[in-house]
Amino acid sequence: MNVKHVNAICRATKEILTNHFGLAVTPMAPSAGTGTVPSNEIAVVLGVKGELTGQIVCSFSSGTAKKIVSVMMGGMEIEKLDEMGLSAVQEFGNWVAGTTATELSKESCVIDVTPPIINEGESRFHSANPFVTVPLESNIGLIDVHISVKEE
Repeated sequence: MNVKHVNAICRATKEILTNHFGLAVTPMAPSAGTGTVPSNEIAVVLGVKGELTGQIVCSFSSGTAKKIVSVMMGGMEIEKLDEMGLSAVQEFGNWVAGTTATELSKESCVIDVTPPIINEGESRFHSANPFVTVPLESNIGLIDVHISVKEE
């Protein structure tokens, strides 16, 4: 994996959280692995195709998901993730996808991102390809960005 691509994806996610959500975000120490990708209760899965192929998975606790939805809905308190809430989490994935495409284009890398898929509940993702996990700490909770992309 190219570190420029990983950095661009992390910049995109951080930009959404800081510019659209007004959050202070601190990237934590990244980790790398193969096999089982760590997951939380809610995950947004984005497929990447074009000059890069693979996946980007943003995962977080249901409490953090509720806070993301709350911010997106103008501060309304969210007690339960219903269909509207899950739709908002999916839209968060769209924002990350669009900003990722823009950030990667600055690195002369053109991609398309598939519509986001939401995974709800504790689960395990398995990847035959290596991945990098970058935890982003914010005042609404931890957001893990799992990146598994390769150049085509």
